[in-house]
Amino acid sequence: MLPVRGQDGRATRFARILGTRTSWTPVGDGEFFCPGCGGDRNYQRLTGRRRFTLLGVPVLPRGETGPVVECAACRRHFGADVLDHPTTTRFSAMLRDAVHTVALAVLAAGGTCAPASLEAAAATVRAAGFEDCTRDQLGALVEALAADTGRVIGPPCGAGLAIELHEALDPLTPHLAAVGRESILLQGARIALADGPYTPAERDVLVTVGAALAICADDVTRLLAAAARTPS
Repeated sequence: MLPVRGQDGRATRFARILGTRTSWTPVGDGEFFCPGCGGDRNYQRLTGRRRFTLLGVPVLPRGETGPVVECAACRRHFGADVLDHPTTTRFSAMLRDAVHTVALAVLAAGGTCAPASLEAAAATVRAAGFEDCTRDQLGALVEALAADTGRVIGPPCGAGLAIELHEALDPLTPHLAAVGRESILLQGARIALADGPYTPAERDVLVTVGAALAICADDVTRLLAAAARTPS
């Protein structure tokens, strides 16, 4: 085993003589969700130039590397795609807006805005983060949507409503686990059921919600049926 020890020693000495060094240059900064820290942190976006070193002194260029994202707290480097993940603050806002949009869509599909449905929707929206939401506010919004011809109200789930739902749900869906996506659908279902069985328009809206949340059609049917069997 003595030759191995000698080989290791020569490799160590060689690495001290020849090596590579990367010089990093900041090209941007901001806030991101750091996978290493597990929370929102500041970051720097870096690009690098690699050089061969001789006795620790850079001598020859070896090309560019990066870009990478460096966390200001833990100093770890991540690929630039880490910025695709929303910060905790942004994710909370996306979730809150998604629930609000689904609640409005279900109420608009119901047509009459029964007090029980409005109260169920207001409670759902408050729990999602709009703490001051009232049923009167939601009722006024639904009336405004109904007056805005062709934007949301349509038979039975018009293109305008589908666009509204997809705009709210599409950016959120990739960052939600299956249970989270199903929870949003079930919240909409409970609003629809607050004043009685699903109407065809309400069911159609909920199917659109399920599709926007990337829930397969069979699972949407199963979840809506289960919600209808559950006592309110």
